[in-house]
Amino acid sequence: MIPSVKVRYEDRHGGRVAFVCIDRPEKLNSLSAEIMRAFTDLFHGLAADLHLRAVVLTGAGSKAFIGGADIQEMAALSGPAEARAFIALVHGCCRAIRAVPVPVIARINGFCLGAGLEVAASCDLRLAADTAVFGMPEVKLGLPSVVEAALLPSLIGWGRARRILYTGETFGAAEALAWGLVEEVHAQALMDAAVEDLIDKLLDAEPRAVQLQKALMQRWEELPVSGAIQAGIEAFEDAWTTDEPSRAMAAFLARRQSAKKSGR
Repeated sequence: MIPSVKVRYEDRHGGRVAFVCIDRPEKLNSLSAEIMRAFTDLFHGLAADLHLRAVVLTGAGSKAFIGGADIQEMAALSGPAEARAFIALVHGCCRAIRAVPVPVIARINGFCLGAGLEVAASCDLRLAADTAVFGMPEVKLGLPSVVEAALLPSLIGWGRARRILYTGETFGAAEALAWGLVEEVHAQALMDAAVEDLIDKLLDAEPRAVQLQKALMQRWEELPVSGAIQAGIEAFEDAWTTDEPSRAMAAFLARRQSAKKSGR
């Protein structure tokens, strides 16, 4: 692992939480080819961690989450073949995030532009600092926004997606929250506490149920309504191949009975 991609783990409530940081603040945590290869390898490893319950992804410092793909590297691309190979690395990062079977939280602390916004869109949940700045500026560089930019219309609607992709303009955390791009906005000083609160809520849920829900929701993205409903029936059936539902419901009923007896 190269120094520009760091990971640490915390063990809580019988599960593991991984904290991943893109550590290139002098370049606004922009994604070079080397960083993207390391990032993808790291997330492939996380996907294989059977004890993992959640992942938090952020960028070093307060200025940027991920400022985009490395423009100097893109400017040096010699033609279509090299361009295809480079953008495949961006897609590989996003695909690796989505392949992790547990929720991935984007902790967005500053600029979230281009490839950075595609990475954020690939995460399951997004929390932003009130100073965060979002945008897809590729058209200003002679390029279309591609790969996981395809997720944006489902998050913010086709009209807003067209506007930010056609104009390359940036927008702030308040707009991102109003549009549904992020779930929460907090002052920079309160970001860590907000992330901790969300992790606690995720860890309160049953682990396999959360994994089944994530996999099901990704199927919903690609299926017609009838197929999505059928996929849900299959996921419900799958849940009963372990004792997690019976254990969880027995515990719930016991707590409810105890509360009744105590008058609460």
